[in-house]
Amino acid sequence: QVQLVESGGGLVQPGGSLRLSCAPSGSIFSLSTMGWYRQAPGKQRELVALTSSGGSTTYADSVKGRSTISRDNARNTVHLQMNSLKPEDTAVYYCNAVIKITIRDPFRSFWGQGTQVAVSS
Repeated sequence: QVQLVESGGGLVQPGGSLRLSCAPSGSIFSLSTMGWYRQAPGKQRELVALTSSGGSTTYADSVKGRSTISRDNARNTVHLQMNSLKPEDTAVYYCNAVIKITIRDPFRSFWGQGTQVAVSS
């Protein structure tokens, strides 16, 4: 069973930086889009950033200019570098990846369990 393993969350002061990482556990055949979403208390889950298999990127307006999503295709890993963090960035951050586990499988969407990011002084 493939799972997405996330790391890098934590508590940071306003203006600080964090780097989130995510990779699937186990063997897979192919990765398509990878991305990060977040959900703050009492709010719906929202897109933070996406990266396609070709490297194109999409960002939410709220993080544009402060965050960079990147992927290491050799390691099937996606990173989210977040700078100039604000209290409103506080949320649980979820990794998402569209994965073909074997050559016979269709591409399916997988979610990580989430990593907490708290921005507070």
